Amino acid sequence: MKKHSTVLIILCLVISSCGLTTKGQNGAKGKDGENSKTITITKDEVKDIVSYLASDELKGRNTGTEGIELAANFIQKQFEDNGVKPFFKGFRDEFKFKSRKDSITGFNVVGYLEGTDEKLKNEFIVIGAHYDHIGFAKKVENDTIANGANDNASGTAAVMSIAKYFSAKKNNKRSLIFALFSAEEMGLRGSAHLAEKLKSQNVDLYTMINFEMIGVPFVDRDYEAFLTGYDKSNFAGKFNEYSGSNLIGFSEVSKKYGLFKRSDNFAFYKSFGVPSHTISSCDLTNFDFYHKVGDESDEMNYEFMANLINKTIPGIEKIANTATREITLNEK
Repeated sequence: MKKHSTVLIILCLVISSCGLTTKGQNGAKGKDGENSKTITITKDEVKDIVSYLASDELKGRNTGTEGIELAANFIQKQFEDNGVKPFFKGFRDEFKFKSRKDSITGFNVVGYLEGTDEKLKNEFIVIGAHYDHIGFAKKVENDTIANGANDNASGTAAVMSIAKYFSAKKNNKRSLIFALFSAEEMGLRGSAHLAEKLKSQNVDLYTMINFEMIGVPFVDRDYEAFLTGYDKSNFAGKFNEYSGSNLIGFSEVSKKYGLFKRSDNFAFYKSFGVPSHTISSCDLTNFDFYHKVGDESDEMNYEFMANLINKTIPGIEKIANTATREITLNEK
């Protein structure tokens, strides 16, 4: 009995050290070669990502600074460790722009998982979030670092966790591009650059799913996150059907302030004319620290974040695997 107990403890430690909770026979293949193990994103791994990206060490991750360089290195290392490949020759997609009188070099971090279906792998889904923030803000109690935990280390953690999930499952028939954008806070420049670049390379884009500020839950709503551009496509209805819950809904605040055009989904909508939306749980009615020094990692609800990410994954899996493109733009 002692010997068996020791073996069991060792096995448990090995599994838990992977950062993902797994159940079932590791590596077993199901229908169409799908990996049959159950994988759950944990609140601890989400917290680890957000806590680093929103740490004082990174000094608010402003584009063109040492802090965002550290953030990019961190994201790239996570991609490499999880078997996510670079979409281009390397993970960094560099671009230059002028801000006032300064010339700034920014770079997106772009990973890739090829689809498993010989035909459908030529169709692509972009899953994105911006990983930059504003750097510094108005001083509060001798603190000037705008750490950007909710905006948008939270969305970055979602993309990184989803990439980790699919790299383990290997069950996406369509190809997945995981894009972390820079210079969103300077005018959506990173996403605009990448959308134009992919368009110039004739990438066949099915849809773009962007994550923005998912670190805090709504109060008194019958859905968990809202969708920008809710009326522009059937995305919300199909996604809720795919996920088996009323996961995403409509936000009056989002429509009033035109949030559809104010995040990184918009560049892909403009360039490709395909359903491109942002999923968010914060329309500023439930968060007081937008672009302030109080946007700290300890303000985040990690249990909510992990649950939301886990609930979005079945929807993304379905989008990646349907025989035809079921998500379409609505007629104008």
